[in-house]
Amino acid sequence: MKNTLLISLGLLLLTGCGNNSETSVDALLSGGDLEAIKARRQELSQQEKDLKISLRRIDSVIASREGNSNMPLVSTLELQPARFDHFLELQGDVQTKQNILLYPEMAGTLEQVYVKDGDQVRKGQALARIDDGGMASGLEQLRTQAALAETTFERQRRLWEQNIGSEIQYLQAKAQYESLTNQIRQAEAQLAKSVIRAPFSGIVDNVMQEQGSTVNPAAGMPVIRLVNLSDMYVEVDVPESYLPSVRPGKEVKIYLPVLGDSITTQVRQTGNYINPTNRSFSVEIPVPNASGTIKPNLTARVSINDYSSEDALLVPPSVISENADGQQYVYLAEDIDENGVGTAVKRLVTTGLSQGDQVEILSGIQAGDRIITEGARRVREGQEIQILNKA
Repeated sequence: MKNTLLISLGLLLLTGCGNNSETSVDALLSGGDLEAIKARRQELSQQEKDLKISLRRIDSVIASREGNSNMPLVSTLELQPARFDHFLELQGDVQTKQNILLYPEMAGTLEQVYVKDGDQVRKGQALARIDDGGMASGLEQLRTQAALAETTFERQRRLWEQNIGSEIQYLQAKAQYESLTNQIRQAEAQLAKSVIRAPFSGIVDNVMQEQGSTVNPAAGMPVIRLVNLSDMYVEVDVPESYLPSVRPGKEVKIYLPVLGDSITTQVRQTGNYINPTNRSFSVEIPVPNASGTIKPNLTARVSINDYSSEDALLVPPSVISENADGQQYVYLAEDIDENGVGTAVKRLVTTGLSQGDQVEILSGIQAGDRIITEGARRVREGQEIQILNKA
């Protein structure tokens, strides 16, 4: 439609000018004024030149529009440096270092159970008591004997300092007192085994033996499970190839599918041993659990930041092609005119890591280049292209 209007305009100009010229020429020729005829001729000659220029411009526009109809239509993107973070995707389980089973240290009847499932307990708190079989009474007798032995020893010591009595009496009194003191310490240690105490503060997860049941260390039957949910962590096995890039302090994103919760934390510790079975090393990542909703053995998806670049050139994977030699390349738009017509230029590139819908280009292109995005698969080297946008 636009081409037709331009042609019609040119024809109208030619027709209008032609009619006016014929009228003027007839009038001048009939008048016989030679100077006026010469002047008119010069005027018509200039008009002819102007018309030829206008026709050439019209022809140029028509040719341009007709030529563009066969050009590939593409979109471009001007490359600008941007931050790029790559994450290593792994899977692990949530664990806690304070999740233990408490076993009896002596055989006997479970005389008292002071807690129930779900109770919060503090470190050192008595959780259960086993019948001591008279050990407490025996300890009291030893303490009474030790008190008498101490009094005897003190008297013998004072007499010995005054050179009264024999040395053997003094040494016997001292040995008797020290022997009873040692017996008391041993009895106290043995009696302490009759009480099951919390080795750390936490939650009683499960009371496994009922009051009145018989317990025995040899049977290997636990009495109570105690858990502390404040010091949770995820341990994952990382391939040895990532040893230089995965270090303490690296950012980690943890996703817990069951809870639908995401946590951002950091690597706390990396292992110093390569497992020869799977060629990996362990990485420990702390998991904050202020609300207490995270439980041991929950499945966790772990994303460890193993590479970052502040000035990376990023392109969509769809614009990268590969030739028969295995070389990767992209197409750039160059020599773009005011009408959005440019030339497709192939550039071999070296790619780096990819994350999501972005691939880092390490070499081959630079900031400011216009890379062809939409329509990149339809162009050829050196081909003229029509750019739809120049974003």
